Parts: sequence; structure tokens; C-alpha cells
Amino acid sequence: MAERVCVIVNPAAGRGRGARALDDVRTAFGAEGITDIRITEAKEGERAVATRAIDEGATTLVAVGGDGTWSNVANAVLAAGAGDAVRLALVAAGTGNDFAKTVGAPASDVAATARLVVEGTDTRVDVGRVEDHFFLNISGFGFDIAVLEDISSIPWLTGDAVYLVSALRQLVGYGGVDIDITSPARRRGAVRHLMLVVANARNFGGAFRIAPDASLTDGALDAISIHDASTLRRLKLFGSATKGTHVALDEVVTEQAASFIVRFGAPPAYETDGEYRQARTADLEIACVPGALRIVAAGPGSTHP
Repeated sequence: MAERVCVIVNPAAGRGRGARALDDVRTAFGAEGITDIRITEAKEGERAVATRAIDEGATTLVAVGGDGTWSNVANAVLAAGAGDAVRLALVAAGTGNDFAKTVGAPASDVAATARLVVEGTDTRVDVGRVEDHFFLNISGFGFDIAVLEDISSIPWLTGDAVYLVSALRQLVGYGGVDIDITSPARRRGAVRHLMLVVANARNFGGAFRIAPDASLTDGALDAISIHDASTLRRLKLFGSATKGTHVALDEVVTEQAASFIVRFGAPPAYETDGEYRQARTADLEIACVPGALRIVAAGPGSTHP
């Protein structure tokens, strides 16, 4: 059966990069006979557009944006129970575009993605879940949230640079957060953290290889606990994380498990794939959902620009 393809464009992605990509998207997908292109009009509007497309029979959704856009479309697919029937393809027009770096999607090449959609190649990947949100890439707590809140005050930068500048500013000013992490193997007890990242994929924040051992097909998530430290040690952690060597430092504890319980003194703010969330409770379960999603890609672990 031929795929029914719907392309969903978030024009606000990447501070307008999504809008600027629209002509290239129309040209590349039009060359493959794909003309159903829909543009979102509201924040996180991708989910509603994707749900409508699924209801109308779409079997491949192409998400044009960044990690947040891709995640919102994936959430629509999974909430509809359509993980077997509907594939997700990625076109990069966001800020970090991190998930594509792990999954092996040629997301920065619109024409290559359009051809791949028609050829029908896809791979199954795990996703993570916290509360009622699925995530493709990571869920983050602590420093990560301080950076997200700061990014909105830096309107003159785009791409990886905005993450780097904001992260450097928060390295000096952020006070840390107490987190108690429990896995099936152990309970660590409350420890002052600079940040906690529970990762499905390897990359984060554009420039950071936060979970170098993460796999999208192992049925597990990687918890990267970075304990609080002095400003000088924070700078070392920050620099090391761009290469993935931070995991060898004394302040970093890593663990792989199918699920984690994280406990806070009060319901925390957190993020999933760059989208800001406010938890309903102080205790949260973060779990892997194995093989939940089909991604149009060359295969897990491949590298594309």
C-alpha cells in the first residue's frame, strides 16, 4: 500500500528557521509528488495538526522543525495508538535538532529526506515517558530548566550558540536542586544536583554529547546525574560534556535502567525535548517504551549533517 504523506511545518521553529525552510520543503517534497503540506499556527500546535492528519488516513508524517516539533508530532502518533501504522520523518529547522544526530536521519537535507520517505525505509526506536508526555531525546531537570528559562532573554542568537551562551551564564548563577533517584537496582538518596538528564538518545543542547552510551534500541534509558560543584568544576563539566567525557568525572553518576523514580521537595519544572513542563507531583516515574515509534531514517547510530 502506498504511503499517504503529510508534511507538518512549524514556522516558528529555530526562531523563524521553519518559515524560511518552507520553500525548500515544498520544492523537495513536490518533486516526489507530495503536496499535503500543513503549517502550524499556535505553540505546540503540531500535535493537533498531526492528530487530524492521522484521523484522515496519513501513514507518514514529516515534521519540519526541531526537537520540540518532532516530539510533539511523535506524541500525537503515540497518543493515537498509531505507533505501528504511522511513520515519522524529520526535517531539521530548529535550534538543536539533537534527536536526528542519534537516530541517523538526514534531517538537514530536505531532498534526501523526501526521497527516503518515498523509498519507505524506516527503523523502530524506543521513546521515554514522564507523566503523560513521551520524549524522543531527553527529559531534563535542574540546570537544564534554568537554561531554557534564560534562552528567552537572548533574542539575538540562534542555533547551538544560544544554548552555549545561556549555559555559560547559568554555570555561574544556578543554585542546584536536591534530587532522590531510584531505579530497580538501587536508591541513591537525595543529593544536590547541578542537573539530571534522563536520556533516550545521546545528544542534547546542540553541542553536548550528554549520554554517550545511550541507544535507541536497548529498551533502557540513561540517567546522567551531575552533582553540584564549584564554578571552576562546573566549567570543566561543561567543556567535557561537549565531547562526552564528563561521564568519567567524579561529580557524574550514570546508570541505565528501564525506568527511574525521581523525587523532589516539591513538584519540579522539567523539560522533554526542549519543551518546558510543570510536574503535577513531587515524585515522577520516567520509563522507557521499547520500540514504540517508526522513524524514517538510514538506521540508528548513523551520522548525518
